[in-house]
Amino acid sequence: MKKLNILYLFLASSLVGFAQEIVEEEQKTSFNLNEAISYAKIHNRNIQNAVAGIQAAEEQKWEAISIGLPQLNGKIDYTANLKKPIEGDPNNPADPVNFFFPSNNLTPSLTVTQLIFDGSYIVGLQASKVFLDISKNYKDKTDNEIEQIVVNAYMTALLTDESILILEKNIKNIEDNLKEATAVVANGLAEEESVEQLQLTLTNLENSMRNYEVLADVSNGYVKLLLGIDSETTITLSDNLENLISEYVTLESEFEQNSIFNNIDYKIAVNETESKELLYKLEKAKYLPSISAFLNTNAQGLNEEFGGLFDSNQDWLTSTSAGVSLSIPIFTSFNIRSQKRRAKINWEISENTLKDTEQQLKLDLKKVRSEYILAAQTYENRKQNLELAEKIERKNSVKFSEGMASSIDLRTVQVQLYDSQQQYIESIIDVINKKVELKNLLNIK
Repeated sequence: MKKLNILYLFLASSLVGFAQEIVEEEQKTSFNLNEAISYAKIHNRNIQNAVAGIQAAEEQKWEAISIGLPQLNGKIDYTANLKKPIEGDPNNPADPVNFFFPSNNLTPSLTVTQLIFDGSYIVGLQASKVFLDISKNYKDKTDNEIEQIVVNAYMTALLTDESILILEKNIKNIEDNLKEATAVVANGLAEEESVEQLQLTLTNLENSMRNYEVLADVSNGYVKLLLGIDSETTITLSDNLENLISEYVTLESEFEQNSIFNNIDYKIAVNETESKELLYKLEKAKYLPSISAFLNTNAQGLNEEFGGLFDSNQDWLTSTSAGVSLSIPIFTSFNIRSQKRRAKINWEISENTLKDTEQQLKLDLKKVRSEYILAAQTYENRKQNLELAEKIERKNSVKFSEGMASSIDLRTVQVQLYDSQQQYIESIIDVINKKVELKNLLNIK
C-alpha cells in the first residue's frame, strides 16, 4: 500500500510538472530569434497543416498495406415471402413447399478473403511510400519557408526599433541645433533662414518617426501572426541586433561543402519522377492476372413465424465453402495500352523536368552565393560610410554652432547622414535575407 501511495504521488507530481510546462509554453511572450523560429515551427498554422499532411500520408500508407491483408466480413440477409406462389401446410415443417418458399428466411454468414497476387497492389505499396516522402519533403519546405519569413519579420521589427532610436537621436541633435540657431538669430548674428532650414529638417524627421512608430506596431503584429500568437498578446523580441549581425554577416565555408541535391525542391522533383514511374508500372501491372482466395461459412434458418427464428430449438442449415478466384485481362480495345503509353510519356516529361530543376538550382546557387558575398561586402562598406557620415555631421554641427558653417551646409551633411543610416539598415536586411536564402537553397539546418 505504501508503494502504491508513492507511485500515485510520483504520477501526480509528474502530471503537475507537465501541466506547468504547458502553461509556461502558452504564456511565453519573450523570444530571441532562435526561440521565435523554434516556436513558429510548432505553432505556425501552415506548419501544423504540413504535419497533419504527414499524418494523413501515414494513414494512407496503412490503407495500402491493409488491402493485401486478410479481410473478414460479416453479413446477415433476411427475406420475408409476403406472397407465396404455392402455399404449404404451416403445421407440417416437413412440407417441401415450406422449405422452398418459407415465410421467413434468415441467413447470417462470415467470409474471409485474402489477396494472393495483384500487380497493382505491389505498385500501390511503393506509391504509398513515395507519397509519404512527398509529404515529409513538403513539411521540410514549409519549415524552411517559415524560417525565412520569421527571420525577415523578426529582423524587420528589430531594425524598425533601431530606426526609431536613430531618429530620436537625430531629432534631439536637430532640436539642440535649432535652439542655438534661434538664439543666434534673436541676437541678429545670423539670418532667419538658418532656423527655417533646421525647422524643415526637424519636421521631416518627426514625420518619419510617426511612420516608423506605425511600422513598428505592424512589424510586431506580423511576428505574432507567424508564431501563431494572438494579436492582443504583448511580446518582446529579446535578441540583440549587434549579435545577430555578427552571426549572419559571415562567409562560412560550409556553404561550399553542400550540394543542390539536398535542396527540397530537387527532392520534390525526384518524388514527382518516382510517382510518374510508379504510375507507368501500375498501367503495366494491369496486364497481369489477379489471384485471390476466399473462405465462406453461412447458416440458413427457415420458419413460418418471424419470432421462431430466434427460438433455441430453431434448426439451422450450415455450409462452408472455399475457393480461388483468377482474373485475367484479355482484350480491352487497347484501353490499357493507351493508358500505359500515356503514363510513360508523363514519366519522360517528369525526368526532363528533374534535369531542368537540377540545372536551374545550380544556377540559383551560384547566383545567391555571389549575392550573399556582395551583400556582406556592401554591409561592411556602408558600416564604414555611416561612421564617416557621423564624423562629418559632428564636425559640421560644431562649425555651425561656432558660426563657421551655414545652415545649408549643415542640412547637406545631415541629409547625407540620414541616407547613410538608411542604407546601413537596408544592407543589414539584405545580407541577412541572402544568408537565409542560401541556407534554404542548400537545406542547411
